Amino acid sequence: MSDTASPPFHDETTMTTASTVTPGSSTPEDAGRWVTSRVGPKGFRTDVQAGAHSLVADEPVSAGGTDLGPTPYEYLLTALGSCMVMTLRFYADRRGWPLEAATVQLRSGRSHELDCEKCETGNVGIGVIERKIDLTGPLTDEQRVRLLQIADRCPVKQTLERGIRVETIV
Repeated sequence: MSDTASPPFHDETTMTTASTVTPGSSTPEDAGRWVTSRVGPKGFRTDVQAGAHSLVADEPVSAGGTDLGPTPYEYLLTALGSCMVMTLRFYADRRGWPLEAATVQLRSGRSHELDCEKCETGNVGIGVIERKIDLTGPLTDEQRVRLLQIADRCPVKQTLERGIRVETIV
């Protein structure tokens, strides 16, 4: 397999290959590209293909998974946290501020497995996400305050707060 081809999806009975994507070929048109998730005939291990990137999602062993990757809720927190620190970096760099590092820690009190058990009959999901932000560097108090405000403006956070409608295309 060439280093530009996407790795195959994992399946205990068959192997299929995702479409080929050249790493670093991201363009504004990629905004509408598909992210593909696939689970095999048993277990929860899910292979995810996002452009040239292969990821694994899973559930903990205690929930019947193999713990080979983050849970779906952990991926949601990953998307939010990475968007926040990237937004902070972008903002500080554009202003020439001395932000040496930004760390965001997130957690929720929800179990994806327990929510899956109840999703057919009730409303489930994360209601509150707790956040810690650490800004490193010789920033002024005003810069720190502004960066904390900017963390709230990251696109993923705004999307989650606004709500999302998922439409199935047949």
